[in-house]
Amino acid sequence: MATITAADVNKLRTITGAGMMDCKKALVESDGDFDLAIENLRKKGQKVASNRADRLSTEGAVIAVVNADKTSGVIVSLNCETDFVGKNESFIKLAQDLADLGLNFDTKEAFLATDFGGITVAEKLIEQTGVIGEKIEIRSFERLEGAFIGSYIHAGNKIATLVALSANIAGADEVVRNVAMQAAAMSPIALNEAGVDADTIAKEIEIAKDLLRQEGKPEAMLDNIAKGKLARFFKDNTLVNQDYIKDNKMSVAAYVKSLDKDLIVTGFKRAALG
Repeated sequence: MATITAADVNKLRTITGAGMMDCKKALVESDGDFDLAIENLRKKGQKVASNRADRLSTEGAVIAVVNADKTSGVIVSLNCETDFVGKNESFIKLAQDLADLGLNFDTKEAFLATDFGGITVAEKLIEQTGVIGEKIEIRSFERLEGAFIGSYIHAGNKIATLVALSANIAGADEVVRNVAMQAAAMSPIALNEAGVDADTIAKEIEIAKDLLRQEGKPEAMLDNIAKGKLARFFKDNTLVNQDYIKDNKMSVAAYVKSLDKDLIVTGFKRAALG
């Protein structure tokens, strides 16, 4: 029987993030074999993950990161079951490390399959499920590219946004952050009218017509009035058409153009817990 020292336990804990007692038990069961101990801890994670597969993971940390030249960014939402775990420093660090790694990938599938400390990201999530005892998963993986990218993370890591501008010019840092804050606060469904899918538009028109009928409006007038209500829907729900939250006398598009007449918002991404 191998002698298990405190240094051995601490080493395994550093490698896996598991608790002291779990690490000691794993080393005892493996007779001091680190590789086998790590494997056993991962198997424990698989078992816990299987048992908690149907649990809701609506808490966690949403992290947005942008590359050095500010031409691409990603949002990674690392979800767990409880707010207590989601606020834990080690959990937030894991979310940040995963987001930093995510900058190198275009899709969630490629990201989950890549190496993370000797195992894949997907395997790391299973391992941490065993360590933490809660369902852990990547709920959102959003990527955005553009001429100039900015980000915003709402307090508590509950919401994160990325916004792309058409050019990197003096003053763009402040503008892009303000628009990213707008996207976080106002939850637009699309960048502009063209980004709203046809089903949503048809549904909004039908809702508007039903309300107008209830108000007793003539059938012949419904189409024109509904178009007006649809225009209001676009204003309220598309980012560039929304009233700018810091000055509701102008739209977001107008605010951006106040820095430069040719500057526009070319895209955004938003992810939130829940």
